[in-house]
Amino acid sequence: MEGIDIAALILRVTVGGTMIAHGWNHAFGGGRLPGTARWFESIGLRPGRVHALLATLTELGAGLALVLGLATPLAAAGVVGTMLVALIANHLRNGFFIFRPGEGYEYVLNLTLAGFAIAALGGGAVSLDRVLGLDVDGWFGLLVALVAGGGGAALLLLVFWRPRSVAGKPAKQDSDAS
Repeated sequence: MEGIDIAALILRVTVGGTMIAHGWNHAFGGGRLPGTARWFESIGLRPGRVHALLATLTELGAGLALVLGLATPLAAAGVVGTMLVALIANHLRNGFFIFRPGEGYEYVLNLTLAGFAIAALGGGAVSLDRVLGLDVDGWFGLLVALVAGGGGAALLLLVFWRPRSVAGKPAKQDSDAS
């Protein structure tokens, strides 16, 4: 196995596992899906229930697909899309560091960029993509993540994101659903 294949495997399993945990927490942790929906509403993603369900399913599905190395650039696009929405709708205004009040954007930015890197690397030698002959990588893989993930996030935010403000201040996070 080449170094690139090892890197692809490590990144896929790490980011995929993280996305599964993130989606699982949205569905079953803390306030469960209803709490996630309320939090989404509080940051301006409406209807919150629909977005909580879609984000959760995307995180679980993309995470599993990454772990398996199945449709890797498309799975990476799921990471890119959900993390870009989180970055713009909630974390960007809080500064860089995750430990800042409201949580900064370092975590979601790193997952977004890792998603782009995975899309460019492709599934690698240890992947269902390789077994099925679906190897897509390089610039085309990156383009898939950019168009599907970045474009999907932009479209979602344009159509559904309506942040509330109180006296000119953005909405605050009211749960641990992020």
